[in-house]
Amino acid sequence: MKNFTFKINENNYSAKILSHEDNIIDIEVNGTSYSVKMKEDIKTKKTPTFVRTPSKSSAEPVKIKSTSTKTTITAPIPGVVFILNVKVGDVIKENDQVMILEAMKMENSIAAEKGGTVTAVHVAVGQQVLQGDVMIEIE
Repeated sequence: MKNFTFKINENNYSAKILSHEDNIIDIEVNGTSYSVKMKEDIKTKKTPTFVRTPSKSSAEPVKIKSTSTKTTITAPIPGVVFILNVKVGDVIKENDQVMILEAMKMENSIAAEKGGTVTAVHVAVGQQVLQGDVMIEIE
């Protein structure tokens, strides 16, 4: 199987592994055969291979029905309110543009996720908002 050469205390040794089964190894050193029993079994480590299978479900977004009739529009990113298109009492439809938020020198259009009546506006033009701040409430 494998041949090795060792030098121990200025003496040369030639070793040849003849067989290896479980924890028993037959070895020949300088022409003399030995059967060596290992203390414990040699365990081979197997690295798992993960294979991702394609999803069988459709790629349509999941729609969650809310029991509450109140909806809030929150800031998706930190920025400054550039244009405010609604005021309290306005009736809006789904996907109507309610405001423009300026962030990183870009104007980001903020649309209503659902229609309804604007019940509260918590921001004003020029006001800075942080990500997650509630800006508008719709009922």
